[in-house]
Amino acid sequence: MFRLKRFLKDYKLQLTIGPLCKLIEAIFELLIPLITADIIDNGVRSGDVGYVWQKGGLMVLLGVLGLGFALVCQKSASIASQGFGTKVRNALFRHINTLSHSELDKLGTPSLITRMTNDINRLQLAVAMLIRLVIRAPFLVVGALIMSMTIDVRMALIFFVAAILIGLVLFVIMHRSVPFYKTMQQKLDTVSLISRENLSGNRVIRAFSRQQSDEKRFQESNEALTKIAVKAGRLSALLNPLTYVIAQAAIIAVVWFGAGFVFDGERKTGEIIALVNYMTQILLAMIVVSNLVVIFTNASASAARVNEVFDTVPSVTEGKGAVAAADEHTPCVTFRNVSFGYSDNGHALRNISFTLEKGETLGIIGGTGSGKSTLVNLIPRFYDASEGEVLVNGIPVRDYRFEQLRSHIGMVPQKAELFSGTIRENMRWGKKDASDEEIRKALQIAQAYEFVQQMPEKLDKRLTAGGKNLSGGQRQRLTIARALVGQPSLLILDDSASALDFATDAALRKALHEETDRMTVIMVSQRVGTVRYADKILVLDGGELAGIGTHNELFETCEVYREICLSQLKAEEVRNA
Repeated sequence: MFRLKRFLKDYKLQLTIGPLCKLIEAIFELLIPLITADIIDNGVRSGDVGYVWQKGGLMVLLGVLGLGFALVCQKSASIASQGFGTKVRNALFRHINTLSHSELDKLGTPSLITRMTNDINRLQLAVAMLIRLVIRAPFLVVGALIMSMTIDVRMALIFFVAAILIGLVLFVIMHRSVPFYKTMQQKLDTVSLISRENLSGNRVIRAFSRQQSDEKRFQESNEALTKIAVKAGRLSALLNPLTYVIAQAAIIAVVWFGAGFVFDGERKTGEIIALVNYMTQILLAMIVVSNLVVIFTNASASAARVNEVFDTVPSVTEGKGAVAAADEHTPCVTFRNVSFGYSDNGHALRNISFTLEKGETLGIIGGTGSGKSTLVNLIPRFYDASEGEVLVNGIPVRDYRFEQLRSHIGMVPQKAELFSGTIRENMRWGKKDASDEEIRKALQIAQAYEFVQQMPEKLDKRLTAGGKNLSGGQRQRLTIARALVGQPSLLILDDSASALDFATDAALRKALHEETDRMTVIMVSQRVGTVRYADKILVLDGGELAGIGTHNELFETCEVYREICLSQLKAEEVRNA
């Protein structure tokens, strides 16, 4: 947790005033038993009502002042803890956005969401308790011990023994409960993962009538979380009973021996009552400490998980910047002996080399898992090549700044992702100041203008998260239009027309060819009809380059491409391309 203290540097005032106010309140609280003893021994015993009222008024004044200081501390704790949580959350979100796809794949979306919400909430609570109680509770314990010594050193020994025993209980339980809380957070990640899969894939689950098996999977995960939580809860539940037993035993001892001292005339009744009050204060302070142990144990586990994200270094680092070549003869994209592999999964691509000239259309085709999406993801540097070199406009992609590189690339991924807001807001992702006319043109090229115009709100139509209130084909066409609005020099369509019918797909390819002002286009698809008219077709097979050329050339020379063609088209259709 100490590693996160940098997020508290703007709250030094609250971190000073809050504990100081609690300290003053604790001092007032320690004075109350002495005033009570004075009232009993000098007011009640002698029947001096005026003295009782005088000292009683002083107690009320101390209580009111203590309340005032407590409220100031509470406000300071709220400002610091909420501000701390906001800063950590913002910093974590910012850091996550610097991570490459490799790190995001490794950490996992459900785990990151849990760390952003649940873990940081626990850290916020720990900061609030740090300001409000961490100073006050130990001070009350130490202060009560000292005040008891001023009354009777012999009786104070009981206090010391009780404090030591309670401290041992706290240490043992804290030491044994930390591993449980760490495991609990991991189990919570699993529950979040299953919940997310169930909610996002609900239609598929229902289509296969897998509700019961999915419920069983969730129940098993939830029960595993429950078992760990119960074990941690049982340990934590021992804190209050054990501290109560030790403290009450100490109070009994104080009353037992104190009664003898009063009977012998060595001590006054008020002093014994003051000692009992101090013992009660120690008990209450230790209960607070026991609860703090649980809070800080949880926070420690959460801090470790948050720091794990902060410690994750992106494997893809930003370049220093490069000036792209203006020469029209410089290739738009060049792959030189490129190989790439996901961690622990071998090579997804092996020794890929090709050149794509400016204004050309490249089709990429291959079987499932052949490496098509992996290849195009190397161009905007979502991943870095393990071997070889990827160049854009004649410059290695590693030399570009991310924004500089990606501002020239319009990327349309396999999964059509839209965001909550209007269609107009979604279209302006690539160009913030895009006019309605520019959006209209992009929609027309993407074959989306017609269905948008049929909507009563048109561009003001509000989309739900993920665009779930649209069909799959409509979402794909809008994501293509969104990429076109930015007028990229290189457009990558990663199987982004899979939900379109053949007529719409053909109209889209025709519009891209005729109305994009010699835009370089890469089209990834498993359909021969989508890539057959491309200037070049790149055929992948098991991560290797099986062939490159035009449709007719590959049909004659590439066995893999011929098999794909004949599996989708009749021989006459292939030759009449």
